[in-house]
Amino acid sequence: MSSKILVTGGLGFIGSHTVVALQEQGHEVVIIDNLSNSSIDVLAGITKITEKTPAFENIDLRNKNQVKDFFEKHPDIEGVIHFAASKAVGESVENPLLYYENNLASLIYLLQELQLKENAYFIFSSSCTVYGQADSLPITENAPVKKAESPYGNTKQVGEEIIIDTARINENFKAISLRYFNPIGAHPSAEIGELPIGTPQNLIPFITQTAIGKREELSVFGDDYPTPDGTCIRDYIHVMDLAKAHVVALERLQQNKEESNFEVFNLGTGKGSSVLEVIKSFERSTGEKLPYKIVDRREGDVVAAYADTQKANDVLGWKTEKNLDEALKSAWDWQKEVVKREEVEN
Repeated sequence: MSSKILVTGGLGFIGSHTVVALQEQGHEVVIIDNLSNSSIDVLAGITKITEKTPAFENIDLRNKNQVKDFFEKHPDIEGVIHFAASKAVGESVENPLLYYENNLASLIYLLQELQLKENAYFIFSSSCTVYGQADSLPITENAPVKKAESPYGNTKQVGEEIIIDTARINENFKAISLRYFNPIGAHPSAEIGELPIGTPQNLIPFITQTAIGKREELSVFGDDYPTPDGTCIRDYIHVMDLAKAHVVALERLQQNKEESNFEVFNLGTGKGSSVLEVIKSFERSTGEKLPYKIVDRREGDVVAAYADTQKANDVLGWKTEKNLDEALKSAWDWQKEVVKREEVEN
């Protein structure tokens, strides 16, 4: 079922891989990205993989008039997959108003335009941060949403509430919120991948940058947690598997298979891996030795979080296909490609 889909933040890490997955399924894609945390070079990577160049508009979604103009220019947009948001937990604590404006105003302006359509499909990029430190593991979609640990986490919770309220008053509006666990890896072509600007906020770019010599050593935050090896446990999902889930979720709405006009799905592998297990997996899959040291715990880190994927498996008919070793190997291949490109530029 080919249709015209808007992907906001489509040059970012998860967005770019989802654009590839959409184009491979025959959808026509329009990307909005303001390039605040991404690079225009990603467009070339998407084109190389799919042999199709998606339409691209450099728009700031905080500008209501620009959003309005965009939808007037593209009246045939059928669905929106909304990634565009700031996502650094630490930065959100230091600059909460920036996060509330960027993550909530943009969402509201998009929904206001979708409200005007006869039928509108909306996929929201949410996060397992909404669960905080869950009462029991693995985490199901019925787990209580805990008070957010950061303004970033709060924008995901409030964002979902805004979407629920919108869906409640408009039966033509249908939405799915996808709560991701920890996306990692890169496209197997090494044409696109995770490209953090400045200091990475996530473990895997830190690992690959350390292995390639950009950083002296990896800091492991605490080894005295109540886990088998004392380090925090997370559910690491390959970005390619995650991208496919967005396409499956969109097509569920297009085919009127939804049970209600707002649904929630956890996206993970269902398996938790500790920081030390990730390091071992990286060394095993790449043959690279990784220097690391144990340092003090980091404030705000939950002990363990991994998904119960039963609902996504059964209801969406989606399952992860790639394992941790494959994800880390692809992240390493991408890191080597990034360094190669930097050397060419310099």
